[in-house]
Order: sequence, then structure tokens, then C-alpha cells
Amino acid sequence: MTKKLTKKDLKDFLDNKVEQYNHPRFIESDPIQIPHQFSKKEDIEIAAFLTATIAWGNRKSIINNAKRMMLLLDNAPHEFVMQHQESDLEALLPFVHRTFNGDDFIQFIACLQHMYKNHNGLESVFSKYAKPDSLQESIHQFKNHFFEIEHLPRTQKHISDPLKNSAAKRINMLLRWMIRHDNNGVDFGIWKSLTPAQLSCPLDVHSGNVARKLGLLKRKQNDAKALFELDSALRQLDKSDPVKYDFALFGLGVFEGF
Repeated sequence: MTKKLTKKDLKDFLDNKVEQYNHPRFIESDPIQIPHQFSKKEDIEIAAFLTATIAWGNRKSIINNAKRMMLLLDNAPHEFVMQHQESDLEALLPFVHRTFNGDDFIQFIACLQHMYKNHNGLESVFSKYAKPDSLQESIHQFKNHFFEIEHLPRTQKHISDPLKNSAAKRINMLLRWMIRHDNNGVDFGIWKSLTPAQLSCPLDVHSGNVARKLGLLKRKQNDAKALFELDSALRQLDKSDPVKYDFALFGLGVFEGF
């Protein structure tokens, strides 16, 4: 199939799939539903960041555990991050999602408070290091700033570093949620200092397999080099909003078993 598709046919096919999946009903089965519970910018971005952090494995369990995270933060994540007492953190200790445990959760709260108090929040750090067509350096610098306070060494593994050849799927997904804006009501588009043209596709097993079948990706590993290859291919289809195709690749893989 892929060999028969011209670039125009491929673009038309994927554009149709974007239209199919970039729709409010997508939210019901996706972890993006968690930040959609909030209306304040800081609540949305903290809920999105924590949800993205645990977004690996079974989707149902990701969603359930992200809901539990929000409950533990009194459904007011920004207020909890900024105003919690030491005693409030004890309730977080039993939390676990795969290898992310209560100690990691508590560390993340401290690091998030540091980001808001000393770096003017999450968006400003990503903006500061952004390049015109890439946020991978921004992700690397964000991780540096996030962990520049005293921290548990084990917790560092929960934020990927593209400069160490990671595809950084979860952070790229967070960035898509925060930066992409259209009128379809799925992504938030609340980080106005950045543009969709700078985004990279959240590359995972589903989107990677579909991209290979469609001839958008040759590299076998899902790493930073594969991400660069996929990004380059998607930018040829739509330079200003390449990551809209995440809906198509993910939808084809997860919902259609493509």
C-alpha cells in the first residue's frame, strides 16, 4: 500500500484521519481528559504534566491513576503545589503507577513549586530555549532546571532527555496538548509563546509502527534519531502544524490496528 501512495495521496489519507480523530469524542478515552477537568492555566498545565509523566502502559490504568493523583492534590493542583504543608505530602506516599511511586510524586511537587517560584512556570522555561523548528533543546534544559534543587536521583528517570537519544514521547505529548490550537477542542493551545511548527510527534510503539508502514519512518528504534526522521517527514506534509498527524498515526494504530 505504501509504495503505491503518492505524497499527495498520503497527505489526503492522513488529513482525513486527523479529521476523524481530532474530535472532542477522542477525549473520552484519552489521558488528555484529566487536564480537561480544569479551567485555570496553571491547573491545566500541572494536571497535564503529571498525567503525561505516567502516560505509559495501559490507557485505562493511566487515566485512573491520573484521576487519583488529582484527588490527592485536592483537585486543585496549582494551589497544592504552591501552598501545601509538609504534612499534606504524607497522603501522596502510597501512590504508585508502574515505576513512578509516592517518593517520586512528592519530589515532583517540590520541583514543580521550584519551577513556579524561581522560573516563572513551565511555559517560560520551554520558551526560553526554543528553536524555530524544535523544542528538543527546551526539553533538555527543562529537565536540568526541574532537578536543579536537591532531589532523589531515582526520580530523574521520569523525565526523558532528547539529547541522550530519547524520543521523549511523554514530554512531546504534553507540549502538543499545551501548544497546539485549532477549533476542535482536544488540544489546549494555552502556551501562546510557542507555535505548533516547533512541536515534535509523541513517538511511541503505535505511531512508530504506523509511520513505518506508511513509509514515513525507516529507523527501527523509537529514539531521538527516529523522531527527527519522522518530524522531517511530517513537516513536508504540513510545516506549520506537523504534529496534527499524531492523531492520525495514533488513531490508526490504537483504534484500527493498522
